[in-house]
Amino acid sequence: MKRIIILTLLFVFLCVAIYVLYNFQLGSIPILLMAVLFFYIGYQIVKRS
Repeated sequence: MKRIIILTLLFVFLCVAIYVLYNFQLGSIPILLMAVLFFYIGYQIVKRS
């Protein structure tokens, strides 16, 4: 249950981060790197618990 809450928070934070980066018009590379980083963190959390 705790794992699902953490992943949901990560997903919401990722969406907000993508929205902010998109508004700054930095291009898609930082957004892609951010997404990969968040998926990696999420994977580590799931693997540990």
